[in-house]
Amino acid sequence: MLINWQAPEHVYLVCGKTDLRKGIDGLAMVVAENFGLDLYNNSLFLFCGSRNDRFKALYWDDEGFILLYKRY
Repeated sequence: MLINWQAPEHVYLVCGKTDLRKGIDGLAMVVAENFGLDLYNNSLFLFCGSRNDRFKALYWDDEGFILLYKRY
C-alpha cells in the first residue's frame, strides 16, 4: 500500500483535549459536528490528547483516510 501524500492546503489544530482512543470515524465526527469543516478538501487535522507527548493526525488522500499517530 502506497500513501498518496501531498502538502495539505490547510492545517487545523483541534484545540482542547481529544480522546485519542478514537479512530478515523470518531475523529471525523469531531471535525464535522464541532467545527463544520469539510473533511475532503485537502486538509490535515491535528488532535492533541491529555498528554503533551502524543497526537493524532487525520488526512484524506483522495483514496481514503490516513490516520497518523505520534508519540515520543
